[in-house]
Amino acid sequence: VQLQASGGGLVQAGGSLRLSCVASGRTFSGYVMGWFRQAPGKEREFVAAINWRGSTTTYADSVKGRFTISRDNAKNTVYLRMNSLRPEDTAVYYCAVSTTGWTIREYEYDYWGQGTLVTVSS
Repeated sequence: VQLQASGGGLVQAGGSLRLSCVASGRTFSGYVMGWFRQAPGKEREFVAAINWRGSTTTYADSVKGRFTISRDNAKNTVYLRMNSLRPEDTAVYYCAVSTTGWTIREYEYDYWGQGTLVTVSS
């Protein structure tokens, strides 16, 4: 599986962005998809996850109510809609696939995209 993330950029605080992650190489419709992020000088952290049907989602407390994860299995794509962005959301955002089931643990995700940079200015 290859994952290609896009949609990052520079945005002012309070603004919005939508990240996309397209999977290729095999179907990912049966797998859990997640978004993680890594801010400068910090460890990578969990942001959001969605089950294969799109019926179950979970979020880190820091983004709950502002970010929305969704997926379109027909397009092999997962999205992360980010609203009310804050400077502390600045990070490289990574999409990932877990083939082993529902999880928010980074080490349980098997495939990773290259990351897309989100910069939020104050």
